[in-house]
Amino acid sequence: MTKITPYDPHELGADFAYTVSDEDNGKRLDAVLAGQLDTMSRNRVQTLIKAGEVTVGSRKIIEPKHRVNEGDCIELQLPEAEDPEPQGENIPLAVVFEDDELIVIDKPAGLVVHPGAGNWTGTLVNALIHHCGSSLSGIGGVKRPGIVHRIDKDTSGLLVVAKTDRAHQGLSAQFADHGRSGPLERAYSALVWGAPSSLKGTIDANLARSHANRQKITVVKAAGRHAVTHWKIKDRFGNPEDEPLASLIECRLETGRTHQIRVHMAYAGYPLIGDKDYGSGFKTKINRLEQPLKSIVSRFNRQALHAGLLAFEHPLSGETMRFTSPYPADFSELLHALQKF
Repeated sequence: MTKITPYDPHELGADFAYTVSDEDNGKRLDAVLAGQLDTMSRNRVQTLIKAGEVTVGSRKIIEPKHRVNEGDCIELQLPEAEDPEPQGENIPLAVVFEDDELIVIDKPAGLVVHPGAGNWTGTLVNALIHHCGSSLSGIGGVKRPGIVHRIDKDTSGLLVVAKTDRAHQGLSAQFADHGRSGPLERAYSALVWGAPSSLKGTIDANLARSHANRQKITVVKAAGRHAVTHWKIKDRFGNPEDEPLASLIECRLETGRTHQIRVHMAYAGYPLIGDKDYGSGFKTKINRLEQPLKSIVSRFNRQALHAGLLAFEHPLSGETMRFTSPYPADFSELLHALQKF
């Protein structure tokens, strides 16, 4: 099989070009390209195809499973390498508190905390670099300067960020202790489908990456990471004579695992409203609602989770710092609609 085309791909404006041989006839585009590019994984090839960087016979193909034919000319244009060091961006920040050691931010839903695959710009870290300059702690590394803890992209609420290494060390120790011996508190408000029969409880269930989907977290009986969520009913919604439609629950974390509240509540049978990853069946529930609640729930395009309380000991002064955040507009609209149901 000929591995090199008889022409220079750079003359065609491509970084790589290959004419499909008879041996590759009928094979998937991603498999053929991965076979020709020894230094590139098949996952990377699939990403480039979906990004529109591959043409077959001068036609852009974005489906990795596209079948190629003998004689097809495949051309690949590699995008310019991303700068791994995040740059400051003038993104508005809701600063709740700031001094020389730390800064407390009220993060809006939709803002990613730090750069990563698919989110190299437009993150909280980019905004912090612009706002704080070189004063951010370097302990978190180039991509996560000052970041002590995180909340999901589509979760709103409070975050504390270290501006000095000594503040980072002190805050990290408190978060690692999970408030067992100090004033650290984290409380979240969640709007969930249904309602537990008890007024409060605890979910103690280990969490691990799902084997079926590495982007998701699942409860596991063995191994995994220890995870504990304490919850308390704040309000129930629906006809008192029927099963509750939904409820407002306060969750407090004893551990801080990825997607912990979302996975734990779904595991208990009360998934968060709007959670497309862990709220299976939410579309069916929405279809049974009456207007205007149906429209309000339908356009709530994120998990209904808000980090409304954050308390910790200032790492230098020793003072207990306590901050609260009001519900954002979309959360308030959903809550009020449920209360009227």
